[in-house]
Amino acid sequence: MAVINDMEVRGVIVGVFQENCWIIASPKSKDAIVIDPGDEPETIFELAKDMGVNIKMIVNSHAHADHILAVNAVKHQYNAPFYMHSLETEVLAASLSGIYSRLGREEEPPPTLDAYLKDGDKVDVSGLSLQVIHTPGHTPGSTSFYTNGLLFSGDTLFRQSIGRTDMPGGDGQLIIQSIKQKLLTLPEETIVLPGHMQETTIRQEKYTNPFVGTSM
Repeated sequence: MAVINDMEVRGVIVGVFQENCWIIASPKSKDAIVIDPGDEPETIFELAKDMGVNIKMIVNSHAHADHILAVNAVKHQYNAPFYMHSLETEVLAASLSGIYSRLGREEEPPPTLDAYLKDGDKVDVSGLSLQVIHTPGHTPGSTSFYTNGLLFSGDTLFRQSIGRTDMPGGDGQLIIQSIKQKLLTLPEETIVLPGHMQETTIRQEKYTNPFVGTSM
């Protein structure tokens, strides 16, 4: 993606789980927010360099390992604070348990949260403002972020699908409730940028998603 509604938005696929990491920046200030730095920090640094931006904040949709493994490196590189929902603290510890050995890597301490997010919050960087939408179901603290016609849906809403709920903390009824009550009520032209796979729109998912959609 390029400049949309006075924002520059680009994504990169990282890690063995093919996770979408997003960078959203102000073209004027070149300050940026990174969403879900899941792995391969050097790839994320290269994207930020190519965009000519300085990452000022890290926000995460949830704490599964495939979304969190590059947080420490990004924090160190940019001295950027890290924000996430408070209900993800247990998920964070559980998701990192044993992951480094399975990936054949040296163990790292979990990233330190600088502040907690809650439903209705707004996070701001140099004129960029993300609305925090608590969308539990995939995990207890799963969070989506909305701004200027863009929705970063994490692992809650996917193109023609929804996030898994068969892992600890998952809740199948709750994720459907979150999507129907909090996401599908957004403007239909909203572009959805998920944590995995291709982008979509609220309109497309509202009417064609087999898990939560309705007929026209």
